Amino acid sequence: MSEQGWREFLAADGVDDWVVLHGGTTAVFRVPSLGEAAQLAAAVAHIPGIEGSGARMTIADDRLSVRLSRGVWQLEERHIHFARVISATARAHGAVADRTSAQEVQVAIAAKPDSVEVGFWRAALGYAPVDDDNAVDPLGHGSTVWMQELDADKPLRHAMHFDVSVAREQVEARVAAALAAGGRIVDDADAPGSWILADPRRKPLVHLRLARRVHSVRSR
Repeated sequence: MSEQGWREFLAADGVDDWVVLHGGTTAVFRVPSLGEAAQLAAAVAHIPGIEGSGARMTIADDRLSVRLSRGVWQLEERHIHFARVISATARAHGAVADRTSAQEVQVAIAAKPDSVEVGFWRAALGYAPVDDDNAVDPLGHGSTVWMQELDADKPLRHAMHFDVSVAREQVEARVAAALAAGGRIVDDADAPGSWILADPRRKPLVHLRLARRVHSVRSR
């Protein structure tokens, strides 16, 4: 799939409320109460064309999160229109966008070629495919699981890590929080493109990557 969709989204006007994550573009809107979050969700659900578009909404206390696609590579021109209309609807309901709360956690299973079966993970988790190498929660609540091939020449047989996508302006704060919690920087040669952090008590690594305005924390 082409990069054109997410590049056009990032370049568009009127989408400042939205964060482009690895799992698609997301906005979080804060409102005074759970009831008002539900009212806003109902208003969004009635936006022409939104039904059947693949959008996901989650209500949690005083917040409504809206995701317009299940993957960054699925962003299309229509998502720019939906983002603008949803933001306008949120403002009309007195909601305030909260980019600090927009994030996504993915679980990556890395293994030698042909040594991991994605179909097993889909069946065991009750997940559905979006691409050949992944599995997603149909309700949009759980973390996406995807497969990553390890170099066949490396001695490591398998590994697992987490990708956490956050807004661009939140990345350095997330790194600082990890360091304050006892983490240490292993490699910052590519900063601000990426950081590699180590858990202070364990050998696995946490990788915080800043790329194409899609930012991630990776632990393995």
